[in-house]
Amino acid sequence: MSANQPARVLIVDDEPDIRELLEITLGRMGLDTVSAATLGEAYELLDDESTLQLCLTDMRLPDGNGIDLVEHIQATQPSLPVAMITAHGNVDSAIRALKAGAFDFISKPVALEKLRSLISAALELEPIESITGAPATDELIGNTDAMLRLRKQIDKLARSQAPVHIRGESGSGKEVVARNIHGRGPRAAGPFVAVNCGAIPAELIESELFGHLKGSFTGASRDKLGLFQAAEGGTLFLDEVADLPLAMQVKLLRAIQEKRVRPVGANEEVATDVRLLSATHKSLAKEVADGRFREDLFFRVNVIELEVPSLRERKNDIAVLANALIKRIAEAHHSETPKISDAALSTMESYAFPGNVRELENMLERAFALCEGEVITTEDLQLGSIETLAPTPENHTQGAGLDAVAGDLDAYLADIERGILSEALDAHRWNRTETAKALGVSFRSLRYRMKKLQLDD
Repeated sequence: MSANQPARVLIVDDEPDIRELLEITLGRMGLDTVSAATLGEAYELLDDESTLQLCLTDMRLPDGNGIDLVEHIQATQPSLPVAMITAHGNVDSAIRALKAGAFDFISKPVALEKLRSLISAALELEPIESITGAPATDELIGNTDAMLRLRKQIDKLARSQAPVHIRGESGSGKEVVARNIHGRGPRAAGPFVAVNCGAIPAELIESELFGHLKGSFTGASRDKLGLFQAAEGGTLFLDEVADLPLAMQVKLLRAIQEKRVRPVGANEEVATDVRLLSATHKSLAKEVADGRFREDLFFRVNVIELEVPSLRERKNDIAVLANALIKRIAEAHHSETPKISDAALSTMESYAFPGNVRELENMLERAFALCEGEVITTEDLQLGSIETLAPTPENHTQGAGLDAVAGDLDAYLADIERGILSEALDAHRWNRTETAKALGVSFRSLRYRMKKLQLDD
């Protein structure tokens, strides 16, 4: 198609009035349209038309279901986005369409402003051939099969508006993946708003997500936009979504289904247009089985699940990842980038990394601070007596106090280290030289640890 030729859209609906409304609306947007009243006619047009850039289809058709058309297009023309027109309130049908590969859905009666927004977003999508296998951003580092698979999945999911649930261990890079999905899709120019659901006090979650009006509760001194409104036209990323209280889960479910939110203290709802991504290190299915997560919300946020591999599952990425991280750390400190010795890299590659990429970055931050030359050595990694072999099925599943970790390994380990240092300092009357000798670390290492753990006041 030439640069001056208008985009061509296939409309599939058996109601003449709906077809005419869509044709007029798209015509006013400067688009060409072809129409079909049945699945059979749609299949024929798809075979004959090589310049289609979007398909709008009704769910119910005289000779079949719109889902069949979505699946057919996914199999034969995967670069052609399909948007589903569903009956009002039929969220189950919309979810089925999204699972089948639909770009997005819109409910009857069709709101023309939403339709225009949907069409504009769909026409901004890049062809699959031009993006498959390309790194999504510089932050998604690694070339193992697991990472190449992840990039391909991200490229595919970026072309959809379906809610995606990102599952992975703490520190594995779930937010980086979410940012990649946002940055590769048609909402990339819009805001990306991330919130850790487990970090907000229960009494403030509703106000944070939906906003509030001045005077709606004690301390509400002014109107405040919620995160749904802050993410308008972009993506809202709900990290640790499993930590939402059950009462809030009900309200989130309604916001997702109706695409509307009600600020605290308001009488009317506000329409929202956001792509919803969520993540957790927990198993949502287990949370549902244990009664801590609503099943109906599970099906809304988990339309598509994306698994982020742990660092243990991509050990061959550790070297390239470590070198990229140490370069970033050095640049942040306006310093020359030290080399990581082969022995140090080998040690890291044999370590289990229960905290994944976040733990690797923390380890390199520490090594950068302790390194006295231009080369980071194994000693600078300060692994000490930590087990460096990959975990066996037995010791990995049993773990060291998984309940105590409570989803934040870094904080848990920091508390343990802080307790040991405090006890050692007390035993030596806060004589740092004697304390360092007793612990078998250098004075510089002790000073660094004390500062990191806020014990140097």
